[in-house]
Amino acid sequence: MSDMNIAISLIWFFLLLYAFAGSVDMGAGFWALVYGRRKDTRAGQIANRFLSPSWKVTNTFLVLLVVAVIGFFPRGAFMLGTALLVPVSLVLILLTLRSAFMVFAYTSQEYTVPLLWISGITGLLIPGLLMTVLPVTLGGFITMEDGAPHLLLGKVFTSPTVYAYVGFGIASELYLSSLFLSDYAREAEDEQTYRQYREAAAALGPIALAMGVLATYAMLPEAEWIVLRMRDNLTWFILSFAAFLCAYLALWKKNSRGSRGLPRVAVLVTAAQYTLASIGYGSAHLPYLIYPYLTVEQGFTNPLMFRSLLIGYTVSTLVLLPVFVWFWRLFLTDKRYIKPE
Repeated sequence: MSDMNIAISLIWFFLLLYAFAGSVDMGAGFWALVYGRRKDTRAGQIANRFLSPSWKVTNTFLVLLVVAVIGFFPRGAFMLGTALLVPVSLVLILLTLRSAFMVFAYTSQEYTVPLLWISGITGLLIPGLLMTVLPVTLGGFITMEDGAPHLLLGKVFTSPTVYAYVGFGIASELYLSSLFLSDYAREAEDEQTYRQYREAAAALGPIALAMGVLATYAMLPEAEWIVLRMRDNLTWFILSFAAFLCAYLALWKKNSRGSRGLPRVAVLVTAAQYTLASIGYGSAHLPYLIYPYLTVEQGFTNPLMFRSLLIGYTVSTLVLLPVFVWFWRLFLTDKRYIKPE
């Protein structure tokens, strides 16, 4: 495997990690808003118990992703950063606002209600804004003027492709988060909350799938080139659809205790589903970083920088991996923390 392929694979891996972690984290904020003030359920409490430590880890994955893009593909980072200055700046403002209220809510009860609203609203806005990056890289939204990229904001706001991607991103976020929280509630031995999140996941799964299909066909005719390449990589999407069916059936299968649903199986198979689809999409997108202006080869850094970054990421991964394992065991599986009082 060439240096460029290693670098782009690493970028895609970090992107996938952040997509999973961010979806569950942002979605938990939305569900905390939906259920947080209801007295007849502990679904909001379960969401907040997960959200309390997870947002810091999610931000870590985002930093790793951004640093990797800038380091491995500096020209690509420059073009995207210049063209997407407005949406990316909005994302940073919303993330700062969300993080600030997360901290304030731990120091004073008066910030609890504002936190519910801030985390819930930003939980929908941030993924929606981030999803606009994908269609922009497909072509037709960026022009080059005097060697500098310019984003056609008017076209972005009126493009069905962009809205289809945003809809797919939000539907996937809510589906993944409700699915994960159903497993989290089962781990906390809270059957009522488990049933609520399981029902939400069962309703949102087909919607997320339909939005994914809609986003694919919405790319015609603006980005016909990638649709044709996705057909060449159809095997990955067929496998992804098969994984969706298996995960969805796992939500209805009775377990050893007689209740419906195998949430842990559904979560793992759904992660495989999105991974398979992302491999197919990423393979179709290559060799372009930004169509038609920039390929992977054109945006790649020099070999010395690549080796330095690769060593740095290898060492940092070895350092952080035990921390993530400790975090998982402490906050996601330890019943002393997750089980409601």
